[in-house]
Amino acid sequence: MTSALFSSIALRELEIPNRIVVSPMCQYSAENGVANDWHLMHLGGFALSGVGLMFMEATGVEAEGRITPGCLGLYDDEQEQAFDRVIRFCRRYGEAKIGLQLAHAGRKASAALPWNGGAAIDPSSGGWLTASSSGLPFADGWPAPSPMNRADMDRVLGAFVQGAERAARLDVDVLELHAAHGYLLSQFLSPIANHRDDDYGGTLENRMRFPLEVISAVRAVWPEDKPMGVRISATDWQEPGWTIKESVVLAGALKALGCDFIDVSSGGNTAKRAPAFNSKQGFHVPLSEQIKAEAGIPTIAVGMIRDPQYAEDVIASGKADFVALARGMLYEPRWAWRAAEELGAEAPYPPQYSRAQPKNWPNAFPGRSGD
Repeated sequence: MTSALFSSIALRELEIPNRIVVSPMCQYSAENGVANDWHLMHLGGFALSGVGLMFMEATGVEAEGRITPGCLGLYDDEQEQAFDRVIRFCRRYGEAKIGLQLAHAGRKASAALPWNGGAAIDPSSGGWLTASSSGLPFADGWPAPSPMNRADMDRVLGAFVQGAERAARLDVDVLELHAAHGYLLSQFLSPIANHRDDDYGGTLENRMRFPLEVISAVRAVWPEDKPMGVRISATDWQEPGWTIKESVVLAGALKALGCDFIDVSSGGNTAKRAPAFNSKQGFHVPLSEQIKAEAGIPTIAVGMIRDPQYAEDVIASGKADFVALARGMLYEPRWAWRAAEELGAEAPYPPQYSRAQPKNWPNAFPGRSGD
């Protein structure tokens, strides 16, 4: 049996050995944006887990762009050096390709850690002032952000560019820009958050303008031979809001700018959970399928994916080019090994763990290889 999930794929000059992706997962464990031993352990384990590509968590391009005080940053030398340590560790022991996601939280920044409630932190209590496309607070109890002027937009654009230049120096394999989940670039895209009356608000063309400026500037400094993509919320799940039709238009514009994939998620511009959220495995897959078909760009599908045969069918049917797991990977970090066994495929094992391969573990898996 030939597995589609375990087939390789090339993006630009990068060959990715299979279609399994570790989603970016915020760990809220950094200090002043600096990665530490938690990140070394968290990412190091995924690096040797048999996946094709793993993304590091959303990484702020400036201090004010972090979601929480515990979020990673890539805007100073200490942070860059800490990333270098983690990446070298992952490359020494693992085979997964490494992706870095650059982000800015906009009006959703300055929040408490999720296990401390996740509410907005007042500047007098260690938080900071936030900015967004408009002056609308994210939710009840959240402060009104400062509407960004041209100088603010230029500063943030420059911060994304500098973050990309640092990522290039770190020699990560893939760069992803976060324009999903109601964070800053998503706040410009969505009419829920964007109530501007200038050239950056109102029409779809205007709402896309600043995100496209940022992405174009980043693509210009990101190495030509390396892939770059964008994570988007394909729909806000409510009206008036960002729609799947608008996502197809955006994906086409991103492709024209030189983006190589779209990481398809949804929601986040309001505190209200989408009806589909948590309801079924692969609830984003139809959105991924539509963007891939209509915009002609590779996609990553996410959304409670946990069954190897389901993941196989998503790839084999052409609904997405990759499947990304988050909670499923936290619960079962060696998911790729189990998927390979169930699908009759091969996944890489470090030599220290080779005894765990079913073929090297007689009688451990009745009815499977190695008996």
